[in-house]
Formats: sequence, structure tokens, C-alpha cells
Amino acid sequence: MKQILVMIEPGNKNYSAYSPDLPGCVATGSTYEEVLQNMAEAVQMHLEAMQEAGETLPKNLSIATYIAVPEPALT
Repeated sequence: MKQILVMIEPGNKNYSAYSPDLPGCVATGSTYEEVLQNMAEAVQMHLEAMQEAGETLPKNLSIATYIAVPEPALT
């Protein structure tokens, strides 16, 4: 099983998702769970299409992490 980094962003009325390692592979959903499911399907279809076209499957190049920074002082 291949693991792909997926970024999820909340919108005003839905969620959107994309993968930095699969340009053009995006999905939306009304809920967090729905966008996860839709993105999993989109990634699978994207990888299958790449394979059928004879393209090399991408390597996982992106790394996600959080960094700690001081909160701004309230005045």
C-alpha cells in the first residue's frame, strides 16, 4: 500500500483536499470524512491513470510538520 500526503483545507461550506506529490489531484466534500473518502478515490484513480499511461509513479517527496512559534503579544 502506498501512502500519499494529502492536505485538507476547510472552506466556508465544505472541505477541499489536494496532494503536493500529485499535481492536479484534488477533491472536495461536505464533511471532513467525505473529503477524505473522495480524495482516497481521486488518488487511486490518478495513480491508476498514470500507470496505464506508462508514467512513473511519484515518490513521496513532501514532508508535513508543525513548527512552534511564539504567539504575538496582545497589547
